[in-house]
Amino acid sequence: MKKVITETDVIKVIKSGAKEIILGKDDLLTPLAIDRIKHSGLLINRDGKTESGYSSLSHKIVIGSDHTGVKVKKMVIDFLKSKSFQVLDIGTYSEESVDYPDIAFNVANRVVNKEYDYGIIIDATGIPSAITANKIPGIRAATCYNEFSARSSREHNNANVLVLGAKAIGEETIKSIIDVWLGSHFLGDRHQKRLDKIKAIEEKYSRKN
Repeated sequence: MKKVITETDVIKVIKSGAKEIILGKDDLLTPLAIDRIKHSGLLINRDGKTESGYSSLSHKIVIGSDHTGVKVKKMVIDFLKSKSFQVLDIGTYSEESVDYPDIAFNVANRVVNKEYDYGIIIDATGIPSAITANKIPGIRAATCYNEFSARSSREHNNANVLVLGAKAIGEETIKSIIDVWLGSHFLGDRHQKRLDKIKAIEEKYSRKN
């Protein structure tokens, strides 16, 4: 049975003197639990396989923004690095006007080619970059405005690119969205069946070209 492991659960393990936390194959970790494991040096034993909590929870993230999201992008990069994520900033680097499709493609392309685990794209509303990224087969870009949409996009849709609107939501909301998005995991089962149908549509129209 799948369990949600909280920071409180991790603290109990640390206080017990144990060197590792034992997780089931499908157990989920909250963002605060992930942070506590990283900073405690605990090992993770998931389904009988032990690995460093730091390496198993650190992901490589590629991030980009158009000119409307440069300031927010810097904040997001600092936030991610404070949580030990590896981050590549592919631009843009100033508020001089650029075209969002170029940025969205560069982020999504690195994700679909498995150079990076996840992508984050920032523009004014979070909508146009998601439209662009989703033109690439294998990309599931989700525009998220709150924690509910962030969690659902990962658990139900297995989103691999998060798109944020710099002029649509505040910095603290963005941080909470990122925390939830990166701390959530795809649930599979009936949701996989639905993703398979999306893939079939994608392949049908790809063959026409």
